[in-house]
Amino acid sequence: MTLSTSHRQPLADEITAKLREMIHSGEWPLHQRIPAEPELMAGLGVSRGTLREAIKALAHGGMLEVRRGDGTYVRATSEMSGAARRMYQDHTEEHILEVRLGLDTTAARLAARNATADDVTSLRAALAARDVAWNAEDYEGWARADWEFHERVAQASANPLLHELYVSFGGVFHQELLKQQRRGRLDGLTYEGHGELVEAIEARDADAAVASVNRNLNSCAEWLRA
Repeated sequence: MTLSTSHRQPLADEITAKLREMIHSGEWPLHQRIPAEPELMAGLGVSRGTLREAIKALAHGGMLEVRRGDGTYVRATSEMSGAARRMYQDHTEEHILEVRLGLDTTAARLAARNATADDVTSLRAALAARDVAWNAEDYEGWARADWEFHERVAQASANPLLHELYVSFGGVFHQELLKQQRRGRLDGLTYEGHGELVEAIEARDADAAVASVNRNLNSCAEWLRA
């Protein structure tokens, strides 16, 4: 007698995938509380045990945060982003900057090879938004626009995995920028690694693009040591 083997995904895994998609799609916004257990159980047609197993898996992955007596909140939009947030708490600013150096130089070199005219236009738009926000003392907007610029450089690299890494680390580096700004003496409109980088990308000069990134991040390192 041959027993049939079911390849059906375990129910808890299916529910985990559904909840993950709700977060990733923005249906459940970042930092907001998700619906209460009874509502989710009814909507998904599952038991409390299955739901809690799915929530526990996403909490372990860093996407959800369970707050006793308050509810469950969206902490990150992907497991990679959640892991980045956890790692950020355990490492120094110097370590973070060293990671930036590796990521930014790779993104700059690839963007100089692969960027389109639309990419260059998008980069200039992000820098314009950054400048407006800084001059208006809108530092949240400044940090958001500054990191959006770097995400767009990664997108222009034509390496989707690299771009995904930038998106995942976005929350970490956004908070790091704000921390630096609050210390004072920070030049929020640096030309190196930004305007200079765009010019190198537009000229398809990979060496100049990497050199621009190095100047910018070395300057940041000196500022941190001061």
